[in-house]
Amino acid sequence: MTIVDPTTTTAWATLTGLKTAYTPDLRAAFAGDPERAARFTRTCADLYVDLSKNLVDDHILEALVALADEVGLGDRRDAMLSGERINVTENRSVLHTALRRPAGDSLVVDGTDVMPEVHEVLDKIYAFADKVRDGEWVGVTGKPIETVVNIGIGGSDLGPVMVYEALKPYVHERIQCRFISNIDPTDSGEKLSDLDPETTLFIVASKTFTTLETLTNARMARDWLWRRLIEQGAIEDTEEARKGAVAKHFVAVSTALDKVADFGIDPANAFGFWDWVGGRYSVDSAVGTVVCVAIGKENFADFLGGFHAVDEHFATAPWAQNVPALMGLLNVWYVNFFKAASHAVLPYAQYLHRFAAYLQQLTMESNGKGVRADGEPVTTETGEVFWGEPGTNGQHAFYQLIHQGTQLIPCDFIAMANTAYPTKDGDADVHELLLANFFAQTKALAFGKTAHEVRAEGVAEELVSAKVFEGNRPTTSIMAPALTPSVVGQLIALYEHITFTQGVVWGIDSFDQWGVELGKQLAMQIAPAISKDDAALAQQDASTRGLIAYYRSQRS
Repeated sequence: MTIVDPTTTTAWATLTGLKTAYTPDLRAAFAGDPERAARFTRTCADLYVDLSKNLVDDHILEALVALADEVGLGDRRDAMLSGERINVTENRSVLHTALRRPAGDSLVVDGTDVMPEVHEVLDKIYAFADKVRDGEWVGVTGKPIETVVNIGIGGSDLGPVMVYEALKPYVHERIQCRFISNIDPTDSGEKLSDLDPETTLFIVASKTFTTLETLTNARMARDWLWRRLIEQGAIEDTEEARKGAVAKHFVAVSTALDKVADFGIDPANAFGFWDWVGGRYSVDSAVGTVVCVAIGKENFADFLGGFHAVDEHFATAPWAQNVPALMGLLNVWYVNFFKAASHAVLPYAQYLHRFAAYLQQLTMESNGKGVRADGEPVTTETGEVFWGEPGTNGQHAFYQLIHQGTQLIPCDFIAMANTAYPTKDGDADVHELLLANFFAQTKALAFGKTAHEVRAEGVAEELVSAKVFEGNRPTTSIMAPALTPSVVGQLIALYEHITFTQGVVWGIDSFDQWGVELGKQLAMQIAPAISKDDAALAQQDASTRGLIAYYRSQRS
């Protein structure tokens, strides 16, 4: 695979010159071009995307599109979609897009059509979800399931919990879902404390069934189940009864069927996926089983359809109209030419309150790399810190930094035209009040408030400078009709392809994550030193020894 150093391209040189000559002035840009908003607005499936408040003009957009061509974005995209092994450090294909392709499609990878397997697993998930939702799947005492607890971490948690929260209006009225991820025993303790073991079902999500945090939490959950069932007199305190309880109350998302069986789960109740599905790209795989149980197979199919609609757009739209590509290229523009270190995602939709946390893994685990896919050091800044909270909460927290701070923070604002809870406050439509804030914030960030305008309000001269907003803070506005399963799928796929676009420009492998490994390895080495192994403690550095010594002295 040939990696193109972006800094050697003609487009990069053009962008460098354009940046030097460019003085951001969105007021003048809109005043001088009445059609700017229309010309810079795009659609992608159900998403209406206004790019007009970004710090670009026609020449900059043309150069960004040229950059996409020069770094081979089209070829890399096509290689990904066709199943080539573009994850070079792990020698794997990258085929999360196959998970949402419709039945009847064919995609041959290494001589095998993967689509029949994809839909075989999907049909198995649908059948399982129907049993739980219909009350046919019962616990060891014959009671139907009322709570599904998903145990996973990383992509096996962040995706499912985000989608579950986003689609709360679609959740089965009898079934609630909870999520355990942190190895801190507080997490499982809090999530399980008020549950009835007779009506609780656990989904353990770990591809290899060896993930430290997930398996530790799964064992704690299994112990909780046994203890509570025995205390309630629901089962006898025998090995056979315990095995029977696990078989009725645990299923797995894993391909390691031997380890699943060793845990006590019937391998027939394991839902598999493939090594070409990365964890942070897996919510539309068997990892999303908990979501399917919650919202049902019809809504889950709609969810997958939303992904696929954006996949098709990314695969076919020319770069100048291609929303994920343009947003990815704009991120490159800000990171590399404005030295923006972070990017805020601000959903004016409470159900998307976990979306920024989900994007943190998707974007930063993908593009937080200092080495290119060919092993050479990168030649540019890569990645940015993604963060955010729902509006209007964020307006009373960190918007001060975005509006008047010294750092340039590009922002994506997300809103829905319709709400699941249309409500009036007197004669006022509360959702319209929310949207008024959505529209106002992007306007304020773009156009600001001049000293002349502040003085015209009668502000004392000594306060004028404090009340000036310089504006020219870039934003992208994303709207959709409503937060449906399809739209949630579209939003996820949009950011997947934004992330991919940036990675291609920077020449990195966006699909490995070696940076998470070292800490895990050291944790296993340090663990003996914490409780009793003085020899292991002596091998640690002075800081670690001191911290462990403090822990030992304080442990009650």
